[in-house]
Amino acid sequence: MSNTENNPFQHIVEPLDPTDPEQQFYNLSKLGDTRYDRLPFSIRVLLESAVRNCDEFLVKRSDVESILNWKQTQTQTVEVPFRPARVILQDFTGVPAVVDFAAMRDAVMKLGGDPEKINPVCPADLVIDHSIQVDFNRKSDSLQKNQDLEFDRNKERFQFLKWGSKAFRNMRIIPPGSGIVHQVNLEYLARVVFNQDGYFYPDSLVGTDSHTTMIDGLGVLGWGVGGIEAEAVMLGQPISMVLPEVVGYKLHGNPDKLITSTDIVLTVTKHLRQVGVVGKFVEFFGTGVAQLSIADRATIANMCPEYGATAAFFPVDDVSIQYLEQTGREAEKLAYITKYLKAVGMFRDYNNISQDPDFTQVVELDLSTVVPCCSGPKRPQDRIAVSDMKKDFETCLGAKQGFKGFQVPPERHSTVVPFQFNGKEYTLSHGSVVIAAITSCTNTSNPSVMLGAGLLAKKAIELGVSVKPYIKTSLSPGSGVVTYYLKESGVMDYLSKLGFEVVGYGCMTCIGNSGPLPEPVVEAITKGDVVAAGVLSGNRNFEGRVHPNTRANYLASPPLVIAYAIAGTMMIDFENEPIAINSEGKEIFLRDIWPTREEIQAVERKFVIPTMFKEVYEKIEKVNERWNALVAPSDKLYTWDPKSTYIKSPPFFDGLTMKLQPPKSITDAYVLLNFGDSVTTDHISPAGNIARNSPAARYLTNRGLNPRDYNSYGSRRGNDAVMARGTFANIRLFNKFLNKQAPQTIHLPSGETLDVFDAAERYQQSGVPLLVLAGKEYGSGSSRDWAAKGPFLLGIKAVLAESYERIHRSNLVGMGVIPLEYLSGDTAGSLGLTGTERYTIIIPKQLTPRMTVDVKLDTGKTFQVRMRFDTDVELAYFHHGGILNYMIRKMSEN
Repeated sequence: MSNTENNPFQHIVEPLDPTDPEQQFYNLSKLGDTRYDRLPFSIRVLLESAVRNCDEFLVKRSDVESILNWKQTQTQTVEVPFRPARVILQDFTGVPAVVDFAAMRDAVMKLGGDPEKINPVCPADLVIDHSIQVDFNRKSDSLQKNQDLEFDRNKERFQFLKWGSKAFRNMRIIPPGSGIVHQVNLEYLARVVFNQDGYFYPDSLVGTDSHTTMIDGLGVLGWGVGGIEAEAVMLGQPISMVLPEVVGYKLHGNPDKLITSTDIVLTVTKHLRQVGVVGKFVEFFGTGVAQLSIADRATIANMCPEYGATAAFFPVDDVSIQYLEQTGREAEKLAYITKYLKAVGMFRDYNNISQDPDFTQVVELDLSTVVPCCSGPKRPQDRIAVSDMKKDFETCLGAKQGFKGFQVPPERHSTVVPFQFNGKEYTLSHGSVVIAAITSCTNTSNPSVMLGAGLLAKKAIELGVSVKPYIKTSLSPGSGVVTYYLKESGVMDYLSKLGFEVVGYGCMTCIGNSGPLPEPVVEAITKGDVVAAGVLSGNRNFEGRVHPNTRANYLASPPLVIAYAIAGTMMIDFENEPIAINSEGKEIFLRDIWPTREEIQAVERKFVIPTMFKEVYEKIEKVNERWNALVAPSDKLYTWDPKSTYIKSPPFFDGLTMKLQPPKSITDAYVLLNFGDSVTTDHISPAGNIARNSPAARYLTNRGLNPRDYNSYGSRRGNDAVMARGTFANIRLFNKFLNKQAPQTIHLPSGETLDVFDAAERYQQSGVPLLVLAGKEYGSGSSRDWAAKGPFLLGIKAVLAESYERIHRSNLVGMGVIPLEYLSGDTAGSLGLTGTERYTIIIPKQLTPRMTVDVKLDTGKTFQVRMRFDTDVELAYFHHGGILNYMIRKMSEN
């Protein structure tokens, strides 16, 4: 991917090896600009892309100058284009992307263009990892049963994806059962340096999952974008981005021998949340980085969305090259990766302070100060030292309803509910663990924490300790390599004995695919209104995400997941209370079974070897027999099945013409929903199970489906009718109109309380535009294009919030929904807004980025807000009615 014909920087192209003149690169050191050596390494990647793709149209010489001038532009908003080398997708976001591509082909055809122009121009890899659920656990055949169910439920989606892999060039599908997208990316898909079309250039990517940032740990610059934005990149459009500030995060010191990478990342997450890094790059440096393995770095980079940064970059060093060797990459590739990165000044020596670049700001962490910790009970940034967990949970129990409160009355704190399970009596109380899941790309990619969990399990079994049978335990590795080294090292049997059987290769519990809890457990929780707990080695624990019946959810390292499963409760002080009483009546403490870093590293060195990675990944695209046998059509245009409840042609392009319509003011809009702070994409666009009393369930029932066939919202993202009904359908949605948690709102003209979709439908029938009011961090959480598409289909024309999560704001722009932001110091409260007013937003004919516009209420009040179209390109998308309409018109031009 490089432009040569009109490139003004062609003079700096030269061979990497003089003996092979056909293999060239843009030698940035030949720019002869002293500013280059002071740029953060992450910004150098943006610069190289701009230089290589400079065509004086999409990428201009002035853009290159802007990036070189990065240090001087920190106080300004400077827009630059970025063309990533590739795109990565997972199936929840990938299916709607392929649906959009198929619908765009239809639309281009209707407008008289060539439908085959709708085709990825850069490599796009789609890993199917979000569809599998924990329906079966604790049995040796759980994996096979869950995979069979996954295929039965999702056959139609999988056929559609297989069609996409045939119909579109440059699109590769990694079949179900292979692993988690980010771990497969790290271990297999990452190029680090591309060698393509006669040019070497840095690997870089965007992905339709917020945890795409995990790849930053390997020195590959990448971050999450909305599915809509990813589609534009796949069609050859650069991302238009504001040149970011770069926070230098200096690591020094050595972690204690009992500390895991999970403890480090939860500490970093809380620290960077306090620093404030939203919309910024974080780049790690300092001698402490050299102490961290790539798996440790990837864990820290993975949780970048939880601390709010755009990217969390660890430049390539010798440890990165050793990891590539360990994961089975060829020696020839390692040689040119090292040679190229050194030639362009992108190879790092973390012990050499003379290499330290300029940063916008520097913050530090002494790794020796990190203590074992968890995060929760409702947000990943709410870190708690393990030594304080018992006290913290007790405080949360009685605290006011909120991120750190459940508002349980004091007289109910000691509630105990007896129940029968498999013929024996057990009890549940507040803090009882009912889900314990070793899951998620964050941790299962890291051999040190996975082997640590295995060694802890071994010691626990040897001391006669077990996990209560009603606790839903599971192990869902991020790739087949994990199972390989757990078996080879001899710890898999011990994990199985504690109930941590492999249940599947995918995201599973981390994204809410935790499957059902035993009915007696659910009944006991409901009967006593128990604040039951889930503990998982994931990256997200927002309320209502992991499971509807676990109101408290804690992120923890894999060894701690097992520890809390053995204890059976979060209400334990591990230092002073035994984790269990064994079969001989002896008190067993956590310190008796906790492995040291030295023990773990010894096993890792012996058993995590290159041949494992080669063996697993050589057959990754062919190993799934059911996928291989799947028959899919091969036509270039997709034949939509009107009976399908999974794949449906979306209405986004209905009535689209080549002529642009001028922007119109939004007149007399009603507020559909009135929110406070931290409304997440889980609240807006649920990914979990479809509730039986929801509008989506009623739609599916009317189409002849039984509840057992509803599947999850995530699996039905290819059907706009389901997803529109699922928008704002989260049972934990807190709408100020109702002053309680419910997926409902008040239809203001009638005063009736309705499900959100039903209220929106009634407004649409009356031809009334809609608005959403919100507080800070609107749209935080996973990148979900349906969190923008859904509101668009409900008739929401604008959102007015105090601040936005980066990806979600961009997705709203991509769908033509206006993101409005209160001016500094203003809030709904300070302006006296109740949400019951009618709002007119004056949209002038001439628009500029980040301009202020007037809002007039039917009460006579007027105030100003900022329109968060941050760049000229975003304004162009808005004029076209969204990014996809823009692309269709462009591709339909002769």
